[in-house]
Amino acid sequence: MVSFLQNNWFIFLAIAAGMMMPAQAAINNRLSGYVESPILSAFISLLVGTVALGIYIVAAGVPVSNLANARNAPAIAWAGGVFGAFFVASAVILVPKIGVALTFSLIIAGQMLITLLIDHFGWFGADVRPVNLPRAIGAAMITIGVVLIRKY
Repeated sequence: MVSFLQNNWFIFLAIAAGMMMPAQAAINNRLSGYVESPILSAFISLLVGTVALGIYIVAAGVPVSNLANARNAPAIAWAGGVFGAFFVASAVILVPKIGVALTFSLIIAGQMLITLLIDHFGWFGADVRPVNLPRAIGAAMITIGVVLIRKY
């Protein structure tokens, strides 16, 4: 069992990360009821995440001297934080309107679309992995799943 976990650690990590996204959205939605604002809820969520990462950095001994290198990063490198804030705020707004399942079905469909484009064109420095028939069929199946979740 230990060998199985060691060999598949990144798969489990990806699944766990995927599970956190809808849970985070549902929790942030509840928080937004208390603070009466989805944007304030998203702000609190990201602030708590920043504090948690700060604690991890200190506990793990991550060298903070490397932060100075961020000033050399291209402008697009800074967009990740904006994209993260957009995602969290959008999820908090969408969950009470269309539900957790449909929200994340649509998010997954959007993720599939952009990941295929990023891989195909090598955007943002990613390795080029052309879209092929099996990948296109996989994306189509996800789209069909979104339609089924929306309809039923």
